Amino acid sequence: MNGEGTVEGIFITGETGGDIEHRDEVEAVAKRGLRGDRYFSEQERDTGNHVTLIEREAVEAIERESGIELAPGEHRRNIETSDVALNHLVEKRFRVGDAVCRGVELCEPCSYLQNMTEDGVLSALLHRGGLRAELLESGTVRVGDSVAVVE
Repeated sequence: MNGEGTVEGIFITGETGGDIEHRDEVEAVAKRGLRGDRYFSEQERDTGNHVTLIEREAVEAIERESGIELAPGEHRRNIETSDVALNHLVEKRFRVGDAVCRGVELCEPCSYLQNMTEDGVLSALLHRGGLRAELLESGTVRVGDSVAVVE
């Protein structure tokens, strides 16, 4: 990753299939998730699936290439970024705002996402559906914050 990326959007939902809520900031809690999100846990979890990220460029590309337009947050990922290659952050430590994460695996699209949006989104987002990450250190994440590898 060259330089730094930027947090462009923060999205959470309190329940599976619930309405997406756009936030200007969110508390990221180590080993637990994003406070207020459906996957947040009061107990520490070692699943490594505490937060999901997606590149704004990928969302824009599927609109150009496939005509699939996703409304803000409709991709069902927590943090939308720009100017950072998320696929390259698997097994890397990186900072998002004040929080420190470790990339765990690609967040490939699933049939649930396609059912919530439209046919074709599954193949359009293949290998660019984002990143699942583990929260290693708590912190606040705000729209406009940087995303950068931790050396």
